[in-house]
Order: sequence, then structure tokens, then C-alpha cells
Amino acid sequence: MQEQYRTVAREGVHETEINRSRFLCALAPAATEQEAQDFVARVRRQHPTATHNCFAYVIGADAAVQKASDDGEPGGTAGVPMLQMLLRRDVRYVAAVVTRYYGGVKLGAGGLIRAYGGVVGEALDALGTVTRRRYRLATVTVDHQRAGKLENDLRATGRAVRDVRYAEAVTIEVGLPDADVGNFRAWLADATAGTAALELGGEAYGDA
Repeated sequence: MQEQYRTVAREGVHETEINRSRFLCALAPAATEQEAQDFVARVRRQHPTATHNCFAYVIGADAAVQKASDDGEPGGTAGVPMLQMLLRRDVRYVAAVVTRYYGGVKLGAGGLIRAYGGVVGEALDALGTVTRRRYRLATVTVDHQRAGKLENDLRATGRAVRDVRYAEAVTIEVGLPDADVGNFRAWLADATAGTAALELGGEAYGDA
């Protein structure tokens, strides 16, 4: 698994005009290929009269799934430069749709490649990206008496508290870098006088 990846910070749209053509780049985080396809379909529904709705998406921290469509533009002038921009910027789990309203001036193949790739780059700059880092999920079980202080201590030491559940005992789900597991075990025993149980789970990605 990749140690970390970047993705777009939020869903949004960036618009630019090139030789009287309007280019609107819609970007969204997408956890699965289905989510990416649903986003593409939604944007297309929002712009039924557009000349083109071209798309590209990259799914997987290792960019395992890559798709692009020129949607009627000359082959390789729209979807591919969009995809290349996403890959060049190292963004993953992201879908991009560039909607073009033709303004009467032909851009030529080179102009289209620059326009479609460029507007994706501008949209990434405008919306911003976040880095997600690989974590080992760990579940800490502790009594109610110690739970509040332990949760505060976890946050104060910069550890990623992902979930807190109150039942007979309190379970706190934490995201830990693999390298921190040993230190964390010792810290937890010290912080709770050995009363907390630690169970290691699978791996996930969280905000770095």
C-alpha cells in the first residue's frame, strides 16, 4: 500500500474563458469508480446544452483505475490531458469533468490540450488538495472513569481519534502510523495505569 496520497480538498467548480469558449472544471473526491461515474453523470445533467462534457478520474492510492473521455473532442485532446494533469499533480480518488461551451473560435489540437489540462490544474489550485496518510486502526477499550482524560490526552499528543463509542466500557478508535504502534502501546499502559485494552485492526487512510 502507498504510504500516502493527495486528493482534492472539496467538491467545487472553476471557470475560465479561452478564445470565447467557456470551460468549467468540476472536481470532486471519489472513493470508488462508481462514485466517480455518478459525479460525471450529475455534471452532465447540469449542463445538457454544453458542447462537450469531458471527464477523467483516478481511483486508488496507487492510481489503479484511470479513465478519460474526450466526449466528441478530437481524440486525445481533452480527457487524456485532463488525466495527465491529475497524475502529474499526484492526486488520487478524484473525478474531474470539464464542460465546454463553444464560443465560435477553433482552438486547434494544441490549444485544446492546453485548455483542458490547464483548467484542471487551475481548479486544483483554486480548490486545494489534502494529503491522506496510511494508518493502522487501533481500538482502545477503557472504563468510563478514565475515558474523558484519555481522549483529551490522545488529541493533545496529536493522535488521530477517529471514533468514540460509549457502552458498558468506552471504545476509542485511533489511527496510528505503523512505526508508532510500539510507542503507543507503552504510552497507553502508562496513561491508564495498565487498565486499557488495545486491539489492532486493519489499515485505512486519514488526513495527514
